[in-house]
Amino acid sequence: MKKNTAILKSEFSLQPSDNSSFSEKQVTLLQAIDIFGSISAAAKNIGISYKTAWDRVESMNNQSDQALVKRSAGGAKGGGTTLTELGKNIVSGFIKIQQEHRLFLNKLNTDVSSVGDFANFSRKNQLKSSARNQFGGKVQKVTRGAVNTEVELKLGDSLSIIATITNDSQRQLKLKKNDSATALIKSSWILLSNDVSIATSARNNIIGQVLRLKKGEVNSEVVIDIGNEKTLCAVITNTSAERLGIQKNQTLLALFKASSVILLID
Repeated sequence: MKKNTAILKSEFSLQPSDNSSFSEKQVTLLQAIDIFGSISAAAKNIGISYKTAWDRVESMNNQSDQALVKRSAGGAKGGGTTLTELGKNIVSGFIKIQQEHRLFLNKLNTDVSSVGDFANFSRKNQLKSSARNQFGGKVQKVTRGAVNTEVELKLGDSLSIIATITNDSQRQLKLKKNDSATALIKSSWILLSNDVSIATSARNNIIGQVLRLKKGEVNSEVVIDIGNEKTLCAVITNTSAERLGIQKNQTLLALFKASSVILLID
């Protein structure tokens, strides 16, 4: 199977073989956030909606080993927003590509670390999936059983998730400690409880605060801040949302089985 590769084009976008320019849109948003210090102002400046901007930020933070954007409490639009050191490196790396143009292509393997950060980030964000939750991380532990293998994926300093795969899959993937991997979790596979001390058989139990609640005709989308500048999205029925009394800043327990986690190797 032919391996997808990215090429640098003269308009300075990192472009995978499907002719999309996902990374350019992300970097443009990061640049605007760095300038304005606000998601709402950045979104307005580049001509996208506030929700679209937040969706892009959450996707970037979830798929990166480290947060690119940090938010702080504030007013109706969520307060101030700043770039982390990695986020600034990605922006400076992109600007450097613009400045150096063709020269950059010859220096790619020996250039400054900020360009390396940008290239690594762009490679990770070429992933396309229908799964609402996509998390990039490092394999912390691999425990082999009689039939299945349990994999612990570290997403941040104090955040990890457990995935269960077959032993055959583990052999094919050649998974080992410190490997980079991406975890996919469908939003409909996540259960929510307002009892954070409840005992369940689910291997993944993550406590967080409700960041957003969006109600539809039948279902509600609940976005939860789980720390490390990462978010988890769950889709539940409107009836369930009303029964739990879900509202912004409410503390909830998110539960999902290890078998519900799909692993992809970078």
